[in-house]
Amino acid sequence: MTGGGSVVAVSRSASHTLMKGNQQAIRLLAGLGVEQDAHAGITVKHRSRVARDPHQPNLRQVHLIHAELHDELRAAGFTIAAGQMGENITTEGIDLLGLPTGTRLRLGDEAIIAITGLRNPCAQLDEIQTGLMAAVLSRDAQGNLIRKAGIMAVVIAGGLVRPGDVVGIDLPAAPHHSLEPV
Repeated sequence: MTGGGSVVAVSRSASHTLMKGNQQAIRLLAGLGVEQDAHAGITVKHRSRVARDPHQPNLRQVHLIHAELHDELRAAGFTIAAGQMGENITTEGIDLLGLPTGTRLRLGDEAIIAITGLRNPCAQLDEIQTGLMAAVLSRDAQGNLIRKAGIMAVVIAGGLVRPGDVVGIDLPAAPHHSLEPV
């Protein structure tokens, strides 16, 4: 296990709203996601994915965003707060986008999540502020699309997660695979 950062905020919403309210704590449920969150479940809960195939596994049980993205967006003129972009957990001090698929994050005393991939930002972000979707997308030197709107994970072991919790990082065995949209 390597050192990580910390949890800045935890959020959930029982209904399918983009913005999730900040909480003092959230409970992660093994194999399901965030208790009392609309996206919790064994099968996919995101409405666009349910429309395509409601039986596909839910690889998007927990959404994480790094607080450094919020800082970057604020510097670009956006007014963004934790939970506003739909994330359940806001972290600090971790390069979430640079972690390989299968990385396990230890949150709080008991919870463990496994990273499944990148969040693919959607046009709903522009409902928060015009231009927000474009602001979380960029291109690298080779012209490849970079998605900065966070990562998705599944819950391996449940437990409470609170702001201030330390995040431990367990990398998977090599070879490592870069995150792809899920």
